[in-house]
Amino acid sequence: MTPFTTILTHPGSAHKDEFLACCVLLASAPSPIVRREPTDADLADPAIAVVDVGHRHEPALNNFDHHQLPDDAAPTCALSLVLQYLGLYTDARAFCDWLEPAEWFDCRGPNATAKWLGVERPVINQLSSPIDGTLLRRFAAATRHQAGEPLWEIMRLVGADLLEYLRTLRARLTFIGEHAEVWSLEGLTLSAENSQVPAVIFLPRTDPLPEDPSAGLDRYIQEQGLNDRVVATIAPDRRSGGYGLSRHRDHPRLDFTRIKAEPDVHFAHLRGFVAKTSATDPQRLRQLLMLAAI
Repeated sequence: MTPFTTILTHPGSAHKDEFLACCVLLASAPSPIVRREPTDADLADPAIAVVDVGHRHEPALNNFDHHQLPDDAAPTCALSLVLQYLGLYTDARAFCDWLEPAEWFDCRGPNATAKWLGVERPVINQLSSPIDGTLLRRFAAATRHQAGEPLWEIMRLVGADLLEYLRTLRARLTFIGEHAEVWSLEGLTLSAENSQVPAVIFLPRTDPLPEDPSAGLDRYIQEQGLNDRVVATIAPDRRSGGYGLSRHRDHPRLDFTRIKAEPDVHFAHLRGFVAKTSATDPQRLRQLLMLAAI
């Protein structure tokens, strides 16, 4: 990215797309944020990143506005443009399920977004977060945000976490692909109506152990086209030398409360979706899964 020293975005009410775009830019190049209309000089100066205002998309000049795009263009917001310039947009669309709805909401509004999602309009309000509301109101309340201020520091952390997630998850998926095993639970079927044999993703313990051993498993299952078969995942437990057994997307075929009395199971959630075991032998882990089957 061309270096810049200031981030400029529009005044008035704040929206999630420019807020997150500014977060990502802060993580890339910590700079003060100024909220006002841009001048022609601002738009011509690559040292000023102009976000969600100005009616120009000129990445070489750090101008990232989408409002000049035609109405029939694919929903695109300021965050989309920034992620595209960083080369992270494809992975963001693949790994961040919230991004496409955010694009729709910003470009098409809540009514069209609800229709696109196939939900009733009130559901959009029911999913609103007070965290979002507070951050956006505080962002809109000032014309300048700079280092050392609580909101600016939070925004930088949000951007840093998002960038780290996007830049490390692809490597994480590669790691899982090199180590994960797909187990078939022979003797079981997915349901009374589906005779397909259920599958389990087993991630063996490695040295060194990843900070979050189970991170990326759900996305790996999707990329491998196994969503319709996988009923559970098994990954190393960070708190012990054993493993965590988790129901994949709350699949009804397993209930881990059924194994809570087993001597090597030291935790089973009362809702039955997860259990922890000291067992490390793959044969025993398979046995526990079979005992948990409904």
